[in-house]
Amino acid sequence: MSISPIEPAGASREAATTAPARAPKQVMDSEVFLHLLVTQLANQDPSSPMDTNQMISQTTQLASMERLNTMAAAQQYSLDIQQRTAASSLIGQQATSADEPALTGLVTAVAFTAEGPVLTVGENQIPLSRIAQVQQAPDTAQPPADLAEPPSPAEPDGPEENRAGPEALTA
Repeated sequence: MSISPIEPAGASREAATTAPARAPKQVMDSEVFLHLLVTQLANQDPSSPMDTNQMISQTTQLASMERLNTMAAAQQYSLDIQQRTAASSLIGQQATSADEPALTGLVTAVAFTAEGPVLTVGENQIPLSRIAQVQQAPDTAQPPADLAEPPSPAEPDGPEENRAGPEALTA
C-alpha cells in the first residue's frame, strides 16, 4: 500500500519539490562586511578575544570602502552629465563616424540611452563613442540678393541746393 504525501492547498507537486536557488552575492559591500564582523565577534574564543586594534582597523577599512564607493558613484554621475553636454553641443555640427565606411552628416538630434548618448546623423544612429571627427557645418545658405552687396547711396532728385547739408539751411 502506497501513501501519497500531503500537499498544501493550491500547491502543485513540482512547486513543493523545487525551491528557488539562492544566488550568492557577487559584490562585497558594507552589509556583507558587517555580517562577517558580527559572525567573527559572536564566534570568538572568550579566553582570547579579538584584538581591539584589529577591529578598529577593519572598521576603518569599511569606512574607506564606503567613501570610495560614494566617490565612484559621484564620478560616474559627473561623467554622464559631461557626455550629455558634449553630445548636445554637437547638434547642428557635421560629424563623421569611426565606422567603415565612415558616415558623415549633420547632427540633427541626440538620444540618451543606457549605453550613453546616441547622435542622429542623417538617417543613421551613431553612439557618441563612435564619433571620430566633428566639424563646423558648412554654410550652404546664400544671403538674399538685396543683401549680397551693400547699398549704394541714392542720388536725390532735384536741384543742387536740395543736396546741401544742414549748414545751408542756417545761412
